[in-house]
Amino acid sequence: MIPEVGKVYGGRYKLISRIAIGGMGEVWQAQDEIILREVAIKILKQEFMGDPGFLERFRTEAKHAAMVNHEGIANVFDYGEDSGSAYLVMELVPGDSLARILEKEKKLDGVKVLEIIAQTARALYAAHEAGLVHRDIKPGNLLITPDGHVKITDFGIARVADQVSLTATGQVMGTVQYLAPEQATGKPATPSTDIYSLGIVAYEALAGKRPFTGESQMAIAMAQINEAPPALPDDVDPRVANLVMSCLAKKPNQRPESALALAKRAEAMMPTAAKDEAATQILSQVRVSEATTAIRTAPIQQPALQPSKPAVVWPWIALIVVLGLTAISVVVAIITTSLMPGQVISPSPTATASGSASPTPSASPTSVTVLLSEIEGRNVAEVAAELLGKGLLVIQTPGELVPVDDPRVMQVYDAKPLGQLKSGDPIELIYWIGDANATPSPTPSSSVEPTPSESPSTEPAQ
Repeated sequence: MIPEVGKVYGGRYKLISRIAIGGMGEVWQAQDEIILREVAIKILKQEFMGDPGFLERFRTEAKHAAMVNHEGIANVFDYGEDSGSAYLVMELVPGDSLARILEKEKKLDGVKVLEIIAQTARALYAAHEAGLVHRDIKPGNLLITPDGHVKITDFGIARVADQVSLTATGQVMGTVQYLAPEQATGKPATPSTDIYSLGIVAYEALAGKRPFTGESQMAIAMAQINEAPPALPDDVDPRVANLVMSCLAKKPNQRPESALALAKRAEAMMPTAAKDEAATQILSQVRVSEATTAIRTAPIQQPALQPSKPAVVWPWIALIVVLGLTAISVVVAIITTSLMPGQVISPSPTATASGSASPTPSASPTSVTVLLSEIEGRNVAEVAAELLGKGLLVIQTPGELVPVDDPRVMQVYDAKPLGQLKSGDPIELIYWIGDANATPSPTPSSSVEPTPSESPSTEPAQ
């Protein structure tokens, strides 16, 4: 069943309007016709229904998100498979993603960043206490509601401690621009991994740019491992800068000891009056976006971040009463991801007696020959698994967009470097990505550079 306005999924969820298109699926605003509630519904693309790996990861997102009940995490209401389609029903969150806000504002002041750090860290702590590591914290996965609350979305690649992962040992999932050093080297993700990624988000919000850049996903991943982040701008409060830089320590044990500890440190720097002002200013940024991308819906009541503290009467409430507004605008910027752009896969480490992962020692590197003629036109996951088995460090990079029904979707068309490689060397696989709005394009030559964006249309304007 192809998603269209008016289509009904699961006998109850009627599609109203499409919100976003991503590499793995589409997100729609829908009406639950049984309890008359507006929801967001994420629908897996048809071409992935026959792939057990993609389908299982989609199911897992529903299970993971449902494990944690916290006001800072977008609720998951339902999951189903109907008429050859799989769908995930979620809370329709009013507001905008932090990615959209940063796209317009470029950077935020220290008080607003502290508010985002504190709220996100508290929500992450709830997930960590449930044994869940998100593994893909980035601006596109943080929604800012009109009253200034943060909602974490997209647990599609989250890892559950003490459970078998969907990915092989040594396979790294995440978006390379926000990837922790231990992720980039194939080590298991821990709560400290999410703290590092949140530190990258905070740095970007303060500086207006990410700390690590490069001409390719490979270069960025190597920078995450080896390079120190540049100093934040001089106009950033030194206390805020020190807090953010502590999150970006290369060694996990040098970062804040927990997400809760990070939240408390951020809150300690932020007086109540300043916190109120920050929420109001974030709201004003969201309204700028709503003027052009609004989807009308009734207001959703949001609980306070810290119930133990006195309730705050937000300044924007009085404004809404005066103006006589009866509704607020919403847009959901939920990332629909699967095989993440910038995904790094490294050879599986072997477990030491202490339980930590370490590379298998060898007398000398094994020579591996990779020819384009041997991998071109093959499924990227298949090629990655093959090269991983030969001991190479694999990065999968989405390249040119083609229509979703094009047979080349998910097929490799370029790789760098080629020829004689050694075990442990990095290789970048570039593959076609399906997009509903793409027009047919000819097969590129091997000299075509992959799109260096973080994720092709996996979130609005990321």
